[in-house]
Formats: sequence, C-alpha cells, structure tokens
Amino acid sequence: MLRDTQDATSIETAAGSIRKVAFASFIGTAVEWYDFYIYGTAAALVFPKLFFPQFSPLTGTLASFATFGVAFIARPVGGIVFGHFGDRVGRKAMLVTTLLLMGAATFLVGLLPTYARAGVVAPVLLTVLRFLQGFAVGGEWGGATLMTVEHSPASRRHFYASWPQVGSPAGLILATTVFGAFSSLSDPQFFAWGWRVPFLLRLGLIVVGVFIRLRILESPAFAQIKEHGQESRVPMLEVLRDFRANVFLAIGTVLVVYNYVITTFTPVYLIQRLGVPRSVALIGLVLGGITAAAGALTLARVADRVGVRVVALSVISVTLFLDFPFFWLINTRRAALIWLAMGSWMFFNGAFWGVLGVILAEMFPVRLRYSGISFTYQVAGVLGGGLAPIIATGLIEWAHGATWPVAAYLAAIALASLLAVYFGSQRYPAWKDGDPLTPSAIQ
Repeated sequence: MLRDTQDATSIETAAGSIRKVAFASFIGTAVEWYDFYIYGTAAALVFPKLFFPQFSPLTGTLASFATFGVAFIARPVGGIVFGHFGDRVGRKAMLVTTLLLMGAATFLVGLLPTYARAGVVAPVLLTVLRFLQGFAVGGEWGGATLMTVEHSPASRRHFYASWPQVGSPAGLILATTVFGAFSSLSDPQFFAWGWRVPFLLRLGLIVVGVFIRLRILESPAFAQIKEHGQESRVPMLEVLRDFRANVFLAIGTVLVVYNYVITTFTPVYLIQRLGVPRSVALIGLVLGGITAAAGALTLARVADRVGVRVVALSVISVTLFLDFPFFWLINTRRAALIWLAMGSWMFFNGAFWGVLGVILAEMFPVRLRYSGISFTYQVAGVLGGGLAPIIATGLIEWAHGATWPVAAYLAAIALASLLAVYFGSQRYPAWKDGDPLTPSAIQ
C-alpha cells in the first residue's frame, strides 16, 4: 500500500513538473514570437513610410521586408552559438539569455529615430536591432522545444512538445491585437507615436518571462549527459560530420512551417493591392493565430495515439492543396472569405508545427540535439521564411498582379517538406508508432 502511494505521488509530481516546464516554454516562446511578429507587422504597415520614405511605395516595402529578412540570416548564427552552449552548459541558461537579448532589442526598436530625424542612420540601426532579434530567436526555439521533449513522458510527448510551438501563434495573436489596438488611432497619431508602444511594452514582458523560466529545472536528459561528462567539445562540427543526411532531411521537413507569406506578405497585399481595410487584415491574423494554436494542440494529441508519420503527411498534403484556394478566397475582397482562408491555412500549418519538435529531436542524439535542431530549423527559415515576403512581392509584380505564382511557390515548399517527411519516416521507424524517441536517439 505504501509503495502504491509513493508511486502515485511520484507520478503526480512528474506530471506537475512537465506541466510547469510546458507552461514556461509556452510563455517564453510566446513573448519572443510577440517580438518577432510585431516587427513583421510594422515592416508591412509602418517602416516603409517612416524608415524608407525616399523610395517609391513598392521599393520602400521591399526595403522594409529586407530588414525583416536580415533576422533570418542571423538566426542560423544564433542557432550555432546558442546550440553550442546549450549542448555544453545547459538548455535552461540559454533560454534565459535569449529572452533577455530579444527583449532588449525589441524595446530599443521602439526608441529609434525615424529617417526624417536621423537620415540613413535610422534604417541602419533598425537593421542592427533586427539582426539581434534574429540571433536571439536562433537559440530560443531549440531550447524551448527540448525542455519539453526531454521532460515529457513518452505517452504524451507530442502533446507537451506542442506547447512551445503554440507560443508562436499566441505571440501572433498578442502582437496583432496590441498593434491593431494602436492602429485604430488616426494616421498622424499612429505614425507619430502609436506604432512605438507595442515595442516599448516588451520591457514588462521581459520580467515576466525571466521569472517563469528561472523556476524550471534543467532537462533531465542533458543533466545525465553532464553528469557522465559526455558533452561534445564542438557539437556543430559533429553534427555536420556525422549526421549530414539528418541535417538535409530536417531542413526539408521544416520548410513548410514558415508562414510569413501569410503573416507578413498577405496583410500588405490585402491593404495595398486589394484596398481591404487594415482592420480586416489584422483580424485575419488574430483568427489565424487562434486556429494555428488549435491545430497544434489537437493534432499533437492524435500523434501520441497513432504516431507522427500519418499526422505529418496528412497535414502537409492538405496545406499543399490549400495554397491556390487561399488566394482565390482572399481575392474576393470579402472579409468573411478572407478570414476563412487565413484561418484554414493556419490551422493545418499549426498542426504540423505542433508535431515538429519531436520529429526533429528524433534525428539527433541528446549530446548534439540543441545544435542539430536549432541549426536545421533556422537554415530552413532562411530558405522558406526570411525570403518569402520578398519573393512573393516580386512574383506578384512579375505576374502583373496575378497571385498564381505565389500559390505555386507555396505549393513547391509544401511538396519539398512532404518528400522530406516521407523519406525521413523510412529512416526513423519510431515516427510510425506511439513512442517517438528510439533508444539510439537518447544516448
């Protein structure tokens, strides 16, 4: 009887611990993605006018999107640096560091002088701060994901590992809601000071995020590696030397989750090309964030029961076939159909994002895992994310306003991820059953 009571207490304690870790990962990731998304929204709606007024509207938008893309160049660098120390020092310390760095960079964007006051110095400073944002995010995702994956019981690993992924749509919802509230100001007020407030509010979020993350324990899987002195001296070199096939498969797998054509390009297209009210585009982003979170949590539970392979292949296939209908719907200029398009696409995108963390963790051993998943995730971000708004804008111009090239571009990305998951599932049999981490992956 006593042993049964002790076992029940142990299970309850473990469950409470993983819930605390999942919540801390969710909050921290949501705060960091809030930073990332408010920049993306400002890059679409504010920065062309305030930081690149010397250009035509199209060129100013492209220049603004270029500063948005700078973060994606920084993200692999951040993934390598934070991955290195995450595999040598620990996951927890890196998560606190990325949170502080990201928060400081975002807050300072809110204090920047505009081109009218500082000339060319203004966009230069904007680009530097955007680089720091990307550098911090480069280490955030991998650490937050691993804290939940490596704390989770096998039977619910996908579900708990989906919580850091839900942080992204939660950050999108928060960023869009805050930005939307201030965009309701008159244009003179909004462009004079209203756009700055969402960036300045980040100061308070730093305190909340750091407080929560300092209260969680280090990953038990990494703690075991540390205890036995099995840390890699140079993790990234080992990843590139011994796991090259894993790296290519992981990059291909990740490509489809980058949704910046929807979250960054689409609002500009709706407002500037179609003349849709700004509020309609912003409400669409909020609805998209809600459905993405719902998709991540729902399909992660399914993956725990049937295995991740069937879930991943199914949701990517649906995304592939949604790309053309998405543009057909938004081109109607009707609010309800725009919201339906953005919500539906983001639901399935979020569903794949929810299971992505465990998929990538399966590909690399614990001692190299922070470096492996951070690097591959961020490199995929350069290829599929950072360039996406610029490519989409260029394709629209090339096609004289037609959207089919952008839909084809999104479909090509989805197809690449579909093939990567298919071939990866042949290489990693555990994707097909209920226990996603094989013994080889935890040694």
